[in-house]
Amino acid sequence: MTNFKNNQKSILQSSRRDFVKNTAIFTAGMLLPTMEMAAMANVFNDKTLKLAIVGCGGRGTGAANQALKADENVVLVAMADAFEDQLNASLLSLQKEFEGSKKVNVPENHRYVGFDAYKKAIDQADVVILATPPGFRPYHFEYAINAGKHVFMEKPVATDVPGVRKVLEMAKVAKAKKLNVVVGLQRRYQNNYLAIKQKIDEGKSGAIISGQVYWNSAGVWVRPRRPDQSEMEYQMRNWYYFNWLCGDHILEQHIHNIDIANWFIGEYPISAQGMGGRLVRNGPDHGEIFDHHFVEFKYPSGAVISSQCRHQPGTWSKVGEDFQSSNGSIHMNDAGAARIVDHQGNKIFEYRGRNDPNPYQVEHDRLFASIRNKEVINDAENGAKSTMSAIMGRMATYSGQMINWEDALKSEKILMPPVVSWESTPPTVPGEDGSYPIPVPGKTQII
Repeated sequence: MTNFKNNQKSILQSSRRDFVKNTAIFTAGMLLPTMEMAAMANVFNDKTLKLAIVGCGGRGTGAANQALKADENVVLVAMADAFEDQLNASLLSLQKEFEGSKKVNVPENHRYVGFDAYKKAIDQADVVILATPPGFRPYHFEYAINAGKHVFMEKPVATDVPGVRKVLEMAKVAKAKKLNVVVGLQRRYQNNYLAIKQKIDEGKSGAIISGQVYWNSAGVWVRPRRPDQSEMEYQMRNWYYFNWLCGDHILEQHIHNIDIANWFIGEYPISAQGMGGRLVRNGPDHGEIFDHHFVEFKYPSGAVISSQCRHQPGTWSKVGEDFQSSNGSIHMNDAGAARIVDHQGNKIFEYRGRNDPNPYQVEHDRLFASIRNKEVINDAENGAKSTMSAIMGRMATYSGQMINWEDALKSEKILMPPVVSWESTPPTVPGEDGSYPIPVPGKTQII
């Protein structure tokens, strides 16, 4: 039982060993700053780094795979998950992937199951992967940083504002302890985005005035309710559809695109207003989240970003970002291309990704290189503020009100229950017809 309230196209064609050991490291076609000689001595540090996974679903397993490939001397030694079957499936997958090597060494007594399992796994490791449903993230991050561990954590980093504030607080602690924290907003490690960001910083695009960011798709998985399931188990298995666990898809998925707007503009939004609801994916098996959101974010510079995300099969799909600037426009393609054009459509800059490294891998390569070189990456503050941006968008669509950053950041509304156990009643439960209560704009209070 857990008490939560208190509690880049790479220009190196070398192996991943070379990525860590080379005296010059490049990311996204750009030379990283020259290392100090004292740090260079640590490039060849062969100490075995012990890895633990907390959250053994698809993303946790994928992140562990990438972490194990990022560094020659990293070994998975501990795993934790709420569900034993999920942990076992993850372990089997990783054992097959690394068969014949010594990279997966998780004895039975280092396989921890339950809501408190994260503490035991984190205690065994030097580096931890936090990939549970995001509602748990602030508490797991707090424990890991207090324990002095380097962290890779998936986005978003919280589902409510108190969780965001906790991550911001722990980001300062991580910085003071010189701990590395990488957040899974992998576009910041992707070559086309890095190339465009460099051109923005050089002034090639001019100031961004407006933009449109999208995550429009058919939606994600649904896991049918089994007769023997408790309500807590059902919601944990279907975490995507419950806000205490997921925070809605504007947060869980669309954070990627909102984060790019924040990064390219160089600011975080000061207000949000918008609309949303449930039209297509609106059955009891879709929990309490909306199937569409449209938000207008305003920034301190005066820039306005239109944000839209949708989970509706058979509709126009797009995942990406477009921006209008004083010199022209910027067009991003998640597949690897990007371009800047002037107001007449003439090309200012174009990036075409060919054989670029997988940004999901690059973020782990960078994490372990930084650990080896005694450098510090700290994505936690940005991860928290982009999480806050998406939460503010959700507040706007759920309430139908104009939401200001300063007011939203003061919210004391906690979505996570004070105690989570298999015997706990989740924060939201279905009515007699099996449906869950849905936010109603104009009536729902969100701060």
